[in-house]
Amino acid sequence: MGATINRLNRPGYENRSVNRSENLSEKMPRNPSRYEAPYYERTEPTTVPVVLTIAGSDSGGGAGIEADIKTFTSLGVFGTVALTAVTAQNTTGVPGVYVLDPDFVVAQVDAVATDFTIGAAKTGMLANSAIIEAVAGVVKRHSIPNLVVDPVMVSKSRVPLMEEEARRTLVSTLLPLATVITPNIPEAEAILGMNITTTAEARLAARKLRDLGPRWVVVKGGHLEGETGYAGYAVDIAFNGEEFIELSARRYATPNTHGTGCTFSSAIAAYLALGLGVREALCSAKDYITWAIANSLSLGHGCGPTNHFYFRGHK
Repeated sequence: MGATINRLNRPGYENRSVNRSENLSEKMPRNPSRYEAPYYERTEPTTVPVVLTIAGSDSGGGAGIEADIKTFTSLGVFGTVALTAVTAQNTTGVPGVYVLDPDFVVAQVDAVATDFTIGAAKTGMLANSAIIEAVAGVVKRHSIPNLVVDPVMVSKSRVPLMEEEARRTLVSTLLPLATVITPNIPEAEAILGMNITTTAEARLAARKLRDLGPRWVVVKGGHLEGETGYAGYAVDIAFNGEEFIELSARRYATPNTHGTGCTFSSAIAAYLALGLGVREALCSAKDYITWAIANSLSLGHGCGPTNHFYFRGHK
């Protein structure tokens, strides 16, 4: 059996505290017609790692590129975007989807890759075969490193976000380029055509997915509940062709899990861009998504979002 990793520390980051009790009125000037910002010592321009997300937009802000950018910002990397689709979406559903032209998706990636040094990238919603083939081609052409593929197929409200025939294209063209793929249980079942109801079956699925070409596979265990020995925990199965790693975290009773898959995969990409190895990036991303779920936000009338910024003030 592989190692079980369950930790809540993030090496390499200083501890920061956030004072939410400050009375902002005390800072306001006595003369209400004039406000002068405090003087800030000028520093020399600096740089941070750049991460690219190639995914769809969620107008509700909880998933898609909106979740990705929030995650990148929280973890201290600079986020760039190539939109693949625009969705009319909120916490209760997805009433509309507009898929962009593959050539325009490529144009966005070209614009970013010819100007920035990309440290990592992730993919999310890729609606059809034409977009998947276009993305695979432009990733290869620019030699984009540390590719994390989140094979988004269905929204939290069960709206299809990938055409069924596009699954074969995903397997044949994009998965072999990936450093990490992060399917949940239904996505792994759809790719492999098998049922996954136990951790043992998730391990078998991880082996089969690894045979499709990615360096690492993470079969997310959020949909596996109540298994003997794992009750009360969400356990993801990671496999690199040689060893299994169980990424374990306490399961929290909250309906606010909108965008968890997007957030987890973007956190992996962020940590890879920051220079962590894959194993460490997976562990740190598991920490991040666990905090985000445990301190989720009750917004909207449906499945609310995770809290992307809670971790920033409580490291």
